[in-house]
Amino acid sequence: MTLSNLTQVAWRKSSRSGANDSNCVEVGEVSSGLAVRDSKDPGGSALIFDRGVWSSFVTALRRGPLG
Repeated sequence: MTLSNLTQVAWRKSSRSGANDSNCVEVGEVSSGLAVRDSKDPGGSALIFDRGVWSSFVTALRRGPLG
């Protein structure tokens, strides 16, 4: 799969999102790491993150407010 073709990605939303909640992001695994997209625009662009970068981001979120 190329990064330009993300149709094969198994996208998932946060377990904190409601079943009909479209105001969230979706994450999917790709060979180079993780892809993130806006759930309101599933055909739009996605951001690709290295697994280490994504892990650091999630760890920082769990620690508390950023900034």
